[in-house]
Amino acid sequence: MIPLLFLVLFAEGAVALLLMVKIGPLRELAMRGVEQVKTGKGPATVKTLACTLSVILMSSVAAIVRIQDRGHKIGNVSPMDQVLWRTHLLEASLIGYTLFLAFVIDRLHHYLRKLITLRKSANTSREEVEKLQMENRSLREKEEKSASEMKKLQQDMAKLSEDMKKLKSESEDHQRKASDAEAHVNALQKQSEELLLEYDRLLEDNQILQSQLHYKG
Repeated sequence: MIPLLFLVLFAEGAVALLLMVKIGPLRELAMRGVEQVKTGKGPATVKTLACTLSVILMSSVAAIVRIQDRGHKIGNVSPMDQVLWRTHLLEASLIGYTLFLAFVIDRLHHYLRKLITLRKSANTSREEVEKLQMENRSLREKEEKSASEMKKLQQDMAKLSEDMKKLKSESEDHQRKASDAEAHVNALQKQSEELLLEYDRLLEDNQILQSQLHYKG
């Protein structure tokens, strides 16, 4: 049994070392091995082995206590009892270390699994934060673009307002000139009518003079 316990102890030590120290892909292999032990019928088998080893451990401790009590009663310990005492002590020590390493491996696997989950969550959160930062940057760029476009529109509106004022002023000038031209035309028409009247009067005077000259002749 002792050689088997040494083999199990060395195997557990190697697994614990691989879980504690990352050596290439060996940690992942150790994690997968522990996960396989924890799935299916593995937990029941491990519990059965742990209970069996615990019973053997208690039996060895009881044997050690009995041998020590017998030695105290007799006053000396026989060579056979010394060999048995050392054998039981070694067996109890190996079983205790084996159970302790099994517990350490279980806790290491549990915390490493939690650490992997937390790292994945942190990476996901970091990606979401980066995505939000990119969206925020895009929104800021859009806002800046909208502000520049709004400023440009305001400048265009101010320019159009100035052009409309200028056109209104020119239209008023044209209307004033048109009014002046119309008044001038009216004045010319009135003057022309007066000249026509004067021309008609002169024609009448001319005809009168011609008739008078004709009578005298």
